[in-house]
Amino acid sequence: MKASDVKTMTQDELTDELAKLKKEQFNLRFQRATGQLENTARVRKVRRDIARIKTISRLKAGEAKA
Repeated sequence: MKASDVKTMTQDELTDELAKLKKEQFNLRFQRATGQLENTARVRKVRRDIARIKTISRLKAGEAKA
């Protein structure tokens, strides 16, 4: 997911996407613990996407207050 894609999303869409990524991160963590994880790079990508969404969400919330 690119930052430009995230910036075009509404606050509700960001919240939904964040919930989806958190669920995926949870599942990936279990797959890694049980040895079933095949694509280890996906863990890093999901973590970065979560951080990206949180950052853009906070920026948008700050703009809404101002």
